[in-house]
Amino acid sequence: MQLQSLKLLHFRNYEHLEIEFHPKINIIYGKNGSGKTNLVEAIYVLAVTRSFRNVNEKVLIQSGGTLGKIEGEIVNNDEVYPTNYRIYLEKDGKKVKINKNKIVRLSDYITKIPIVLFSPDDLKFLKDTPSTRRKQLNISISQYSLEYLKNLSNYNKLLKQRNAYLKKLVVNSNQSFEYLNILTEKLISYGIKIYEQREQFIVKINETLGNFYENITGLCGLKIEYKSDYEKMNKNELLTSYQHLLKKDLMFGKTNLGIHTDDLHFFLNDEDLRDYGSEGQQKNAIIAYKLSELKLLKEILGYFPILILDDLFSELDREKIENIFKILKSDVQTFITTTDLDVVKKFGLEEYKSFEIKDGQVVKESKHERRE
Repeated sequence: MQLQSLKLLHFRNYEHLEIEFHPKINIIYGKNGSGKTNLVEAIYVLAVTRSFRNVNEKVLIQSGGTLGKIEGEIVNNDEVYPTNYRIYLEKDGKKVKINKNKIVRLSDYITKIPIVLFSPDDLKFLKDTPSTRRKQLNISISQYSLEYLKNLSNYNKLLKQRNAYLKKLVVNSNQSFEYLNILTEKLISYGIKIYEQREQFIVKINETLGNFYENITGLCGLKIEYKSDYEKMNKNELLTSYQHLLKKDLMFGKTNLGIHTDDLHFFLNDEDLRDYGSEGQQKNAIIAYKLSELKLLKEILGYFPILILDDLFSELDREKIENIFKILKSDVQTFITTTDLDVVKKFGLEEYKSFEIKDGQVVKESKHERRE
C-alpha cells in the first residue's frame, strides 16, 4: 500500500499543503517545531481517523480556523487507479469520505488504510497503564478486522449500560435483576469474541517478536504475555464469576470483570521489562513489536501497511538503526522524520525523496534514485 499524495488544509501549522511522495522512502526533515511530526500525524489521522498524540481533536484544526481537511490518494499493489480518502475536521466532530462518497460509520473507514507507527511516545505502550496497551492492541487488530471493531463497539456500549444499571440498583433495590443478567450474558458473548481475537493476535506476534529483537539487539528471549479475566474460562464459568463479583460491582457501581481489564506484559528471559528492563531494552522491544505487527499485517492483508518512523534517529544508536534498515523490506513505504538529513544519508539509502519543512511549508524537495 502506498500514499501517492497528500493535501492539507488548515491542519495544525499547515495552512495549505500539496505534496507527492516516493513509493519507498520519504524523509521529512527540519528543525524542531517546524511541522515534521504534524505532517506524519496527518498521514496517521487519514488512516486511523485519530491522532497518535494524546490531544483533543480540536487542536488538529489550525489556530483560528473552524474546519480542517486531510486528503490522500492511496493505491494498493494490485490497483491501477488510486482511491481518494478525505477527512473533514470540525469543532464538533469529523466526517469521512471515500471517492467523494460519505461514509456514515467510521468503522467502515478505519480498516481501509493499514498503518504502523513508531514514535518516542510509544514507550508509554510498555510503561504506562493497561488502558494504554489495550488501546494500542485495539488499533492494531482493527487495522485488519472490521468484525473486531464492531464487537469492541458493541462490548463498550453494553459495558456502559451495565455500569449505569448497577448504579440504578444501588439507588433502588426494587429494580429487577433480570435486565442485569441479560446485559451480563450479552457482554460475555462479545467479550469472548474479543478475547479470542486478541489471543490469536498475540500468538502470531510472538512468532516473530523474539527474532526481530535478537536481530536488532543480539539478545534473545523476548515475548509478550496476554493477561485476561476470560483466559481459560467458558461462558458458564464466566457467568458464575460475574455472579460472585456482584456485591463488589454494586459497591463500586461498575463492572470489575471483563476484557476491559486486559493487559499485556513484555518479558525478556522471564523478567518483566516494565519493571526490570533498561530504557534501551524497552525501546528496542517496542520496535520489535512494531516490526512484528508490520509482518503480520503483510501476512493477513497480502501487502505491507504504511510505516511511520517518527524521530527514530534521536532514540537509537547507529548500530540499532542499521539493523532495523536491514530488516525493512524495500516495498514498505516508509516515512521518516529527523532533524538532520545528513544523519539519514549515512545509512546508504539508495532510493528516497526528502522534504525540508519550515514553518508548516515544504521549502526544499529532492529525489534520489538508484544508479544502475
